[in-house]
Amino acid sequence: MNRLTVTLLAAGLAVATALTGCTAPAPVPPPSTTRTPEPRPSPTRSIPAVAAIPWEPSGETVDLEKGLVAPWSVVPLRSGSVLISERDSGTVLERLPQGGTRTIGTVAGVVHSGEGGLLGLAVQDEEAPKFLYAYETTADDNRVVRMPVTGVPGSYALGTQENVVTGIPKASNHDGGRIGFGPDGMLYITAGDASNPANAQNVASLGGKILRVTPEGGVPGDNPFPGSPVWSYGHRNPQGIAWDSRGTMWASEFGQNTWDELNIITPGSNYGWPNVEGIGGDPKYTDPVFQWPTDVASPSGLAVVGDTLFLAGLGGQRLWTIWTTDGHAPVTVKPFFDGTFGRLRDAVAHGDTLWLLTNNTDGRGDPRPGDDRLVQVTLVPAQSVKHPG
Repeated sequence: MNRLTVTLLAAGLAVATALTGCTAPAPVPPPSTTRTPEPRPSPTRSIPAVAAIPWEPSGETVDLEKGLVAPWSVVPLRSGSVLISERDSGTVLERLPQGGTRTIGTVAGVVHSGEGGLLGLAVQDEEAPKFLYAYETTADDNRVVRMPVTGVPGSYALGTQENVVTGIPKASNHDGGRIGFGPDGMLYITAGDASNPANAQNVASLGGKILRVTPEGGVPGDNPFPGSPVWSYGHRNPQGIAWDSRGTMWASEFGQNTWDELNIITPGSNYGWPNVEGIGGDPKYTDPVFQWPTDVASPSGLAVVGDTLFLAGLGGQRLWTIWTTDGHAPVTVKPFFDGTFGRLRDAVAHGDTLWLLTNNTDGRGDPRPGDDRLVQVTLVPAQSVKHPG
């Protein structure tokens, strides 16, 4: 039994049944009535409100790595190494500081089907990572596991695997899968509705949610629903999360047939799925701050440099650059690299550059010579956006 299951069993029957497979719905809490929410500061760390220069791609790119197979997530380390997940095989690669890749381990229990497999990776400390966290699809569920990281750059290895969160619904589609540590030191997890839209509005289910747990998998005492890892709900298939310099949490989300979304995430808020797709204007739900037609976005990874957001588009095959207003809505958006690299799965800030992970070998793309790739993008101050201050 993993740490989260133990915590929930102690907290109460309604939430515990979500982890043991019971489908009886729990009472839904009062809905959010804030349509454009203010971000809540980190409960353990204050982030100063600093002005950030708007950035955009210069057009200069460099292929850092080629020949990746259905890559999903990329984690740069300050040692110069980079960790990359390959979805179908469950393999974790180390890109060496001098270039080239080697396998550091395989996540046990990965069962690839459709969109499932080895998905997001995260570390809590990029300087000296103690554990590598991974989101995987197994035969029974989606779950987050962690493995000790041993060795030094060029010879990293993974130790014995342990569960952090289990019981997230799985399906061939809508598995979510992005994980990341917030500025408060907590682990955030995007969970899709597992092709069952009812999961999203049922707070006793872990599907269709963004979850927040401690690094060990426990439920923080200041989560919005006591004893529950649920941070926000009413999501269809969120696959990108990031925090700006002010501590605002942003998330990208796949729509169904009409609208993809960019949301500001606040604890306890209901983002409407399946009752609303995109901006619905219903005060019971929190509207996205921006929406795209699904054929130009299909958003996955999300990165932030200062207060500029970069959104990787799969079906849209482009990078969306998003400039916020002091870390809030309204936002201004502009596409880059339309079709240049094909499908884009992940976007990651790396110093004053941006890294993109293509995803043309996942069965839905049109692979090109050298695919899939890790691409470095040079950023420059945006010319079309008024600089703050």
